[in-house]
Formats: sequence, structure tokens, C-alpha cells
Amino acid sequence: MKSKQSAAKPASVTKSTKAAKPAKSAKPTIEAGQVWQMDGVKCYIGQVGKTLVNYKLLKGDAVRGPSSLGNKEVLLKHLKSKKAVLVRTQAA
Repeated sequence: MKSKQSAAKPASVTKSTKAAKPAKSAKPTIEAGQVWQMDGVKCYIGQVGKTLVNYKLLKGDAVRGPSSLGNKEVLLKHLKSKKAVLVRTQAA
């Protein structure tokens, strides 16, 4: 007489055959005190609110420059399009 147990595949084998979803990279966040470096331009982040950001875009080694107020999402898109690199964060 044959046993009623069938050879079932282990759960790990069936799960591994499915295509793995790529892990989403963490969305960069804007925080006060950050410095972002682009091609010849540095972006200094000042105050950060719920939707607005106070920042300065300075070319070269300039120390003073105009302060700007803009939307947080728009600034993030701009930094991403210019392939900006986070140089410094605020010391905790």
C-alpha cells in the first residue's frame, strides 16, 4: 500500500523561483545644515519646514550669496537632476 504523503516542494524553493523585487533606495531627505555639491556649485540648506526650504546656491568659493526659499520636492528634483552629492551633514 502506498503512503498518502506526497513529495511536496519546500516553501523556500517555490519562493525563490519568483522574481525578486528590487529594493527601493531610500529617498534622500533634506535637513538643516546639509551641504550638497554639484558641478562648481554648493547648496547650503538653512531652515527646513513642512514643505519649504531656505537654501543658498553658491558658485566657487563664495562665502556670501542670496538666500532662496523654495519647495522641498522641487529642490530634491533639482539636486537629483544635477547629480548632487551630499558633502556634509549637520553635526548631531
